[in-house]
Amino acid sequence: MKVVVCIGSSCHIKGSRQVVENLQKLIADENLGDKVELGGTFCMGRCQQSVCVTVDGNFFSVSPDTVKEFFEKEIKAKV
Repeated sequence: MKVVVCIGSSCHIKGSRQVVENLQKLIADENLGDKVELGGTFCMGRCQQSVCVTVDGNFFSVSPDTVKEFFEKEIKAKV
């Protein structure tokens, strides 16, 4: 599974660093490092939303406050 987080300036202001750090911790805590590839990219063109994240090409809008719920539903449940 490939998870990509936008780290462009707009998403950075909205908390992309916290989203990345939280995802890194959640992936490590669940021992999913061998199944989930976490990466970063610059602008995905959806700057009006929260932090842009893709999971295997599907777009999601994630904030530091919703990252745990996002991880449980869209990553952990589907690995």
